[in-house]
Amino acid sequence: MATSEQPTLPEQRRWSLRLMPHEVWASLAIGMIWLAVAFTAVFGPDMVFSNSNGTTRIPSAVVVALFAWLATRGVAKHGFDKPES
Repeated sequence: MATSEQPTLPEQRRWSLRLMPHEVWASLAIGMIWLAVAFTAVFGPDMVFSNSNGTTRIPSAVVVALFAWLATRGVAKHGFDKPES
């Protein structure tokens, strides 16, 4: 016998979903990801590569930004995706 009742969530879980939907949490996560990139750009060291022609300096924020972009894509895909009804 099948019922059409929706499963009930614990009271605390329902409260958090009403207060902050998934989109808000995804936005906060993406903001924190890029804040970490900004701090790395300001305070992070440079990567120094030496060879016979001299040295090359690349800010470490370049690599961090690449991984932040990948993380942003993943968070956005799962955080802003509409669930199937």
